[in-house]
Amino acid sequence: MSTGPATVTVTESPAMLRTALRNVLAHKARLLTTVLAICLGVAFASGTLVLADSTAAAHRAAASKDFADTAVTVTAVTAEAPPPGTATGGGPDGVLDDALAAKLAKVPGVAAVRPRIDGTAVLNGADGNPLRVRPGANLAAAHTPGPDGTDPRHPLAEGRAPAGADEIALDRGTAAAGHLHLGDTVTLATDGPARTARLTGTVTTADTRITAGGTLVLFDRATAQRLFATPGHWTAVDVAATPGTGQYELARRITELLPADRAEVTTGRAQADQQARYVGTLTRGYQKLPLVFAGVSLFIGSFLVVNTFTMLITRRTREIALLRAVGATRRQVVRSLLAEALLVGLAASAAGFVLGLGIAEVLPGLLSTDGDRLPDGPLVIGPRPVAAALFVGVGVTALAAWLPARRAARIAPVEALRAAERPAARSRLRPALGAGLLLLGAGLLVALARHAEDASEANLRNAVLACGALVTGLVALAPALAGPAVRLTGPLTRRFGVTGLLARQNALRDPRRTAATAATLLISTALVGGLATVGHSTGRALDRQAAAGLGADWVIATGSSTTGIDPEAVRRVGATPGVRTAAAVADSTLFLGGTVREVSGVDPTSLGRTVRLDFVSGSLQDLGPGRIAVSRSTARENGLTTGDRVTTSIGRNREPGTSTVVGVYQDNPTARDALAVREDVQRDGFRPGSVQRILVRADGTTARQLRTAVGDNPLLKVESRDELVRAAGGVTSGLLTLMYGLLGIGAVISALGIVNTLVMSVTERTREIGVLRAVGMDRAAVRRTVRLEAVTVAAFGTVLGLAAGLFGAWGVGALAGGAIAQYRFEPPWPTLLLVCLASLAVGALAAAVPARRAAGLGPLEAVAER
Repeated sequence: MSTGPATVTVTESPAMLRTALRNVLAHKARLLTTVLAICLGVAFASGTLVLADSTAAAHRAAASKDFADTAVTVTAVTAEAPPPGTATGGGPDGVLDDALAAKLAKVPGVAAVRPRIDGTAVLNGADGNPLRVRPGANLAAAHTPGPDGTDPRHPLAEGRAPAGADEIALDRGTAAAGHLHLGDTVTLATDGPARTARLTGTVTTADTRITAGGTLVLFDRATAQRLFATPGHWTAVDVAATPGTGQYELARRITELLPADRAEVTTGRAQADQQARYVGTLTRGYQKLPLVFAGVSLFIGSFLVVNTFTMLITRRTREIALLRAVGATRRQVVRSLLAEALLVGLAASAAGFVLGLGIAEVLPGLLSTDGDRLPDGPLVIGPRPVAAALFVGVGVTALAAWLPARRAARIAPVEALRAAERPAARSRLRPALGAGLLLLGAGLLVALARHAEDASEANLRNAVLACGALVTGLVALAPALAGPAVRLTGPLTRRFGVTGLLARQNALRDPRRTAATAATLLISTALVGGLATVGHSTGRALDRQAAAGLGADWVIATGSSTTGIDPEAVRRVGATPGVRTAAAVADSTLFLGGTVREVSGVDPTSLGRTVRLDFVSGSLQDLGPGRIAVSRSTARENGLTTGDRVTTSIGRNREPGTSTVVGVYQDNPTARDALAVREDVQRDGFRPGSVQRILVRADGTTARQLRTAVGDNPLLKVESRDELVRAAGGVTSGLLTLMYGLLGIGAVISALGIVNTLVMSVTERTREIGVLRAVGMDRAAVRRTVRLEAVTVAAFGTVLGLAAGLFGAWGVGALAGGAIAQYRFEPPWPTLLLVCLASLAVGALAAAVPARRAAGLGPLEAVAER
């Protein structure tokens, strides 16, 4: 009787976990680059979330401090919102007067009553230029001292409080930003012509709207009431509560005292929350860019994870086969390898979270400016960043390792008997899938380009999805393309003799590994090349559009269609020496067929001398009462042609009327969406009789002369034609910032991938390198071979990435051409050349460590390696 061979069944989960831990420790050096790649993505994601939580907490803390002594605020309710700059408590029938303040002081639970007046004011700095002009952040108020002679909301820091119409006080931050000192004459405007006042004092404030980059101007009580309310009235009344009195209870008592539907009550807590949310919107944009970097880091890093685990599994084929031979099931092998990935992900998450805390600590200092300042406060580490770090780091790593793990589970036990390792079998599905995605993306881009006149948001979104399919298809096809592409480098590598030949053969040895290593550079180069091309082409198009559409030499404009330019200022501009034409333009809102557009009220004669309009049909001279001209995009989106009659209303006048379309012109930012005669817009606009822009043709006139002509009004901007053209093209600066950031991230992760691949490749070829050393190859030649291999792989990824990026930019740019007639596909060749050189440099630098390691192997030691 004979017995079969003894078998050991591996069924215990602890045993497989110990195996996973042993493998991680055994390959810790090779897994280090994978940890670093995932660490970058985790750091950006968790750091951004910590920054968001910390800034939100700082906003809440600052707002709560600002309203710490305010239990309730009473404001007036008006039937119709007044123009900006006027207060809700104003008007001859305002309810917030001294008599009401006296009644409120007698309500049980009221400790103190502090009436106040709020408005808006913009001022010039010492250099004569407007200071920190921002919607909702240029505040004005009355300095209202209490019985002790101090204003608790605006305590004096230096000087004295204003005591007349020709005196003001500023907060210290505003004075410092404008380089203003006590005794200086300051030019300011509230909602009309400019005025001057002497600076008598500076104050401190806890208002987060000011500390976040706004401005504050304080007047005496009588002047503030005249500007923002009416004599004897206030815009709001703050009420402090006695100890033990709740805010909601006090609000209920005060509401019973107020006239019905004439005033409303808001608790201090609600005001603090509202102010914190408002200030948070001013800095919310800072959270987007790091999250984009996080997404790109993790996406590119996932390819590094796949490549690393694929190479590790290939080297451990016999080990895995032995586990199968002694009884390990496929599921246990997958679990063991996923456990390794989870351990790597945990290490990357922990390191990334710590690095993210450093990012959150330094970002406020890097992102804050004089106009946009992030609040100071301690870092707040909530559950969201911690959960995100674990989910992102562990999740991405485990997901990326899942495919190599499933491939490893299919290794048959008989593989343990083979003396040599075999490369993984090539998949037939992957090339077919890649070709399908490539054709789908390219076909969709071509189809969208053929209908470029429809530059809708949906088509733009489809173009971006097509670019994604194109790049994904190239990544899937890369193993099939690697062999032919590397062979094409033969004429170049042969120049380096034997080392070049060996480098090319090593790159061809495993096309899948070469493709996986190049994938990181492919993706980052495609992103950077595409964004650079779209940004450059769009910027040049906007330059041409602004230059072609504006015939004026200067533009004087307000920051809002609800703020008007003094008619006397228009006359003074026209009388300035050197001015040939001063065309006044009234801007307002046009309600056109269910859509909201911008309309410019003009004099057709003077506009023709200051704006270059290209009419597709009709004529500028056909404008008249009840007749409008529309831009080409407006006509297309509303289905309008010359001669159509359409229902319209302008500004506040919501009563619909009928207008005749007398012309369609090419899109022009100076002319806005529609043109009408100035009388129609001024009659029905937000501010009847006012104009919002002056287009000036002049010879030799300076900005200083024009600013003097408008009374140095800080509400008005005086810009030359060149400045406007630069500003039009400057909208792409954010895209360029994103591009360079993505280039840096892609370069770092690509370098990590190349280092990882070459280190493992050198380890696999230890005996081969020993033989080369034994037959006479010196250390320098070994180093050169490894570097040339790295540059070859980098060149492969760079060329594919640039091809995908340029083709995608062409497709997306074709849609931009439908919106901007002056758009041309103009690749920034110097920038793209710089990207190519940077990618090749990444390959060469990444090979430094593996090349040194390979050259350091002694012939006898390497040949003896098993």
